[in-house]
Formats: sequence, C-alpha cells, structure tokens
Amino acid sequence: QVQLIESGGTLVQDGGRLRLSCAFSGGTFTDYGMGWFRQVPGKEREFVAAINWSGAGVLYADSVKGRFSISRDNTKNTLSLQMHSLRPDDTAVYYCTASRAIFVQDIERGGDYWGQGTQVTVSS
Repeated sequence: QVQLIESGGTLVQDGGRLRLSCAFSGGTFTDYGMGWFRQVPGKEREFVAAINWSGAGVLYADSVKGRFSISRDNTKNTLSLQMHSLRPDDTAVYYCTASRAIFVQDIERGGDYWGQGTQVTVSS
C-alpha cells in the first residue's frame, strides 16, 4: 500500500521561507502524479499545487502562484514544496497526495492516497 509521510512543517515568521517534504513508499513513485493540499479547522481541504509523474508539468492554486514551487525527485521518491513570502493565511496543515490521474490538472480534484499532514504556522 502506498504510504506518504510529510515533514518540514514548523513555525515561521511572516514573509519567511519554508520547505516541506513528502516521502513516498509502498509503490512505484513514477506511477503517480503528486500534489499538495492544505486545510485549516472549519474549512475544506484546499488545493495548493500539483506535479505530474516526470516533474515536467506543474499546476498552482492562484493563492500561492509565484510564492510556492513544487518539485519531485524520482531518484529518491520524494516530493517537495518550497514556500517563500509566507503569510499568516498560509497557516494550515499541509498534506501530500499521490494520484493515478493521467493529467496534472486532474490532481487538483484530489489524489488516491494521502499523508497525515504537517503543520505550518506563519506568525503575524
């Protein structure tokens, strides 16, 4: 079974930078597109970014476009999210997801497997 474990979440100041990681195991990493979602209490899980199996295709939510960068390392079975210019409204639990969708756009609807999440808190 595919397992995903996020790491890297912490407290960071307004305007700061942070890199999140997601370790993939239990399957063939390149069978999956990958994505990042986030969720705050009382709100629905929100799409953040997606990347196709090769890393050549990426997609970002408007709220993070120009500030976040998604990448993957297919030699290490890892997914990353590089965040800068962080704002307090970026505060959330961040989840990675693995998707069997063929097109990167389809990852925006959610994946097939999910990690447990990592907390990012941006101080105001």
